[in-house]
Amino acid sequence: MGKQIRKQKKSSIIAGGFLRFGIYLCVVIGVIFIGKSAYDFGYEIFNQEAMADKENGRDITVVLKKGDSVYQIGKILKKKGLIEDAKIFVVQEKLSNYKGKLQTGTYILNTSMTPDELMAILAKEDTEGQPDQTDADGAAKEGSSDIEGESEKEQGGEAP
Repeated sequence: MGKQIRKQKKSSIIAGGFLRFGIYLCVVIGVIFIGKSAYDFGYEIFNQEAMADKENGRDITVVLKKGDSVYQIGKILKKKGLIEDAKIFVVQEKLSNYKGKLQTGTYILNTSMTPDELMAILAKEDTEGQPDQTDADGAAKEGSSDIEGESEKEQGGEAP
């Protein structure tokens, strides 16, 4: 009877060792997965790449409305093909010099712009090539009809 108890102890020790090894293996794989995900997220934040190169970039009109959050702006830019991920845009905005400076208005953005260049324009710190958004009195214009007329002229059509 004593030998049978010893055999049970040895087998339970071996089974416990395999179980412990399995748990450690799962923890190591989890840490590697979390580390890789964190690295990829950080890489996307700091490695600002444009969606297209300078030669293949295309102009896109974007209208930001009053009350749009940075995440909503990011979703608009993603939908228009200007950025890859709205959540990454939110973090980039928080870490940039343009935190809290994005303004409403109508903008002409290009797919060859980096997120930092997009934010400079959306913060109205780089207005080169952007439409005038003030009327004769100096008040802000509403809507984007003046942009649509300009884009039709550029394409060879006539403005309404």
